[in-house]
Amino acid sequence: MDTTALMLLLAAVLVGGALALGIWAVGSHVNEKSQVRNSLRQLEGYEVENVRDQELLAPITERAIMPVLGGLTSLGRRFTPVGYVDTVRKKFIYSGNGSADAVDRFLAIRVMTIIGVVPVFWLFFIWNPIALEGLMQFIAFGLFALALILGPDAILTRRVDERQHELQVTLPDVLDLLTISVEAGLGFEQALDRTIAAVPGALSEEFSRMLGEVRAGASRADAMRALEQRTNVPEIRSFVLAILQADTFGVSIGRVLRSQSEEMRIKRRQLAEERAQKAPVKMLIPMVFCIFPALFIVVIGPAIINIQIAFSS
Repeated sequence: MDTTALMLLLAAVLVGGALALGIWAVGSHVNEKSQVRNSLRQLEGYEVENVRDQELLAPITERAIMPVLGGLTSLGRRFTPVGYVDTVRKKFIYSGNGSADAVDRFLAIRVMTIIGVVPVFWLFFIWNPIALEGLMQFIAFGLFALALILGPDAILTRRVDERQHELQVTLPDVLDLLTISVEAGLGFEQALDRTIAAVPGALSEEFSRMLGEVRAGASRADAMRALEQRTNVPEIRSFVLAILQADTFGVSIGRVLRSQSEEMRIKRRQLAEERAQKAPVKMLIPMVFCIFPALFIVVIGPAIINIQIAFSS
């Protein structure tokens, strides 16, 4: 018995060693070929005559993953409603990511989540490992299907709301520092550049992009209108209109910035008060459906049991 166990252990060790050696050999070969391809890509003017070798010079993401994503993206564009792609593109711009690749990846992910409803249906109605029956089976399937269908849009909308809230909250502080810099004698662009370096965040990124557009040759009015369109925040829209009017009528920018700073601080306090007033209403739903039933069971449950025992006896 001991000899048999020893032989089995020795055989397992040999098989494991052979597998590890094979995996190491294949991995080293692939790594060597990858290093060769990377070296060939860095050579300027290098040409490969074999078509297969030319295709293998491209990364595996371009050869395998990108065609699949491209097919899913075209499928998503074909079956989406009119105007949906433009709405998604605007949401990505509002969230701070305006690249076309992000929209294509989102459409591909949305197609995959919609296709994922089919395995969810198979999971609940054919395999059914949890043994759900009747109404609970349909409710569970409906919840998972809604999460797959509406989940990507809900996540994207959540990102937009979070970024816009961050812009609203940080705008008064940025305006305070900008006002101090302008009143200290700096120009608007120089004060904005100093503020960007001192206060990192989403708003500083937007202002930095605006300054880049101005330095690239665009006018300040066009750059600020583009900033307002990228953010879609009422407070930033009010700030942009005030600066444009100050430039048009020759009003002191420092005075305009100070008034805007005070106004934005008042709006931020009003926003916090509004959220505080909404909290009791939002807490009512979990209290009614989660806390009150358990409380009723603890308080009324023993009395009901005593009444049943009294009437049964």
